[in-house]
Amino acid sequence: MNRQTQVTHSTTRPPLRLVKTIGMSREAWLDVRRTGIGSSDAAAAVGVSPYQSPLELWMVKTGRTERLEQPDSDDDTSPVYWGHLLEPIVARAYERRSGNKVRRVNAVLQHPNPDYPWMLANIDREVIGQPEVQILECKTTGAFAAKLWDHGVPEHVQVQVQHQLAVTGKAAADVAVLIAGQTLRIHRIERDEGLITDLIQLEKHFWRFVETDTPPPADGSDSSDRALHALFPHDHGESQDWRDDTTWSARFDDLLALRQQRQALEAQEQALMQTIKQAMGDATTAAFTQGKISWKRSQDSQVLDTARLKKEHPDLMAQYQTTREGSRRFLISTKTQEIPS
Repeated sequence: MNRQTQVTHSTTRPPLRLVKTIGMSREAWLDVRRTGIGSSDAAAAVGVSPYQSPLELWMVKTGRTERLEQPDSDDDTSPVYWGHLLEPIVARAYERRSGNKVRRVNAVLQHPNPDYPWMLANIDREVIGQPEVQILECKTTGAFAAKLWDHGVPEHVQVQVQHQLAVTGKAAADVAVLIAGQTLRIHRIERDEGLITDLIQLEKHFWRFVETDTPPPADGSDSSDRALHALFPHDHGESQDWRDDTTWSARFDDLLALRQQRQALEAQEQALMQTIKQAMGDATTAAFTQGKISWKRSQDSQVLDTARLKKEHPDLMAQYQTTREGSRRFLISTKTQEIPS
């Protein structure tokens, strides 16, 4: 969704305040979010989110979340937890750095155009009394993901902010990102009418999938894989005969060709790795012009000898056994071999 920025003045129609969020429970807030596409959903809806696919987002919006792993808002190992906890700190740091004053917007906002009632937005803060910028979006990221910000605001965050500008009619937003807990960067995003027009059409296309209860196509991401396993956890013994279907037969042929290419590349990779291992011998690391390789023995660990435990103490073993739910395995069979996924 790259395009040259087109700066315009904000629109005169303010957004609708759909519902106040002060005192609202998380469950009620999630119920409201399911009624439309929020700014944090926008990147997933148009297929540019690195974290969530349109298919998984569709499951959320249509209430099919019972088999999806739900984020725990109290999990202090989650980036979402720390992002929420540090949001007010980032906002205060932004005020100090920029000299601008900000305040909370305790409401879910809705696009004022009745043609887009599904366009919703939660904004972190509004900037007070500044004609050049009106919205503040607060972000946190760890050192590992910091490279995503090396060349400016990542695409999925740009989409989120343009969605906010579309809903609110504002002209610009600042994105304040705290990197690795110690580096604050501030980026300005101007309203881009051309991008917003495209964004609305793409979101409208996604929302049609929600309205018609039709799943959008999978996109090859881990998120889509999670969604498919949640949608179809069990098989029922039925068989599809697509031998006379030229479309599906062609897709199967393409899949076979890609698998064969992957196997050939993996064999080349293994050969190169073994060549380097042989040259390294008992060395721990090897340095190259573009990086280094570590070939290091891991520490010994203690493991439970389950075979011995079962043989010598079968009753005790039975007390601590639990059932792990099986998962569906995707296995490709040809006339000569079976190819596991």
